[in-house]
Amino acid sequence: MSTSLAAAAAGFGTGLSLIVAIGAQNAFVLRQGIRRDAVLPVVAICALSDALLITLGVAGVGALVVAWPGALTAVAWLGGAFLLCYGVLAARRVLKPGGALEATGGATGSRRRAVLTCLAMTWLNPHVYLDTVFLLGTIAADRGPMRWTFGLGAAAASLCWFAALGFGARLLSRFLARPGAWRVLDGFVAATMITLGITLVAGA
Repeated sequence: MSTSLAAAAAGFGTGLSLIVAIGAQNAFVLRQGIRRDAVLPVVAICALSDALLITLGVAGVGALVVAWPGALTAVAWLGGAFLLCYGVLAARRVLKPGGALEATGGATGSRRRAVLTCLAMTWLNPHVYLDTVFLLGTIAADRGPMRWTFGLGAAAASLCWFAALGFGARLLSRFLARPGAWRVLDGFVAATMITLGITLVAGA
């Protein structure tokens, strides 16, 4: 295996291992994919955002951000508040009669709302910066001249994962034909968002 291919493969594997874990962003993409609501722009935002952040990490921006710890604290507070609000809304869908029917497509979702929510899920989540800018950037630095190839592999992993999650989620739609199943999904989303929101606020 060539040096470049090995570096790209290492970046792909490392990137995949960091983004596959269940989190706010993945839970949102999964829900949008099952609803078949604004899937392409949501997947594109997630993948392109990761690519940009990975590029910043490989370029060494992470070291500059460390010099300003207040930046991550501010993002943690904003992100935590946003996730808590989103989690409460998901919990209301679980408890509110008819909320599950709306989730199945009874009302067409707003593409603009989905895009704005996805942007917030991505850019107000400190964990995204830790995984892409700091962790991947630090690992890439050890690759020397191959650090950009490593970063390219990591960005490819992000694209593959979000595309598979967003467009592959529709395969679960037949299992979620009943409103009760959607309430279970929204319950999972609510628990994920609220837990992460509390964690971010508590650690800020």
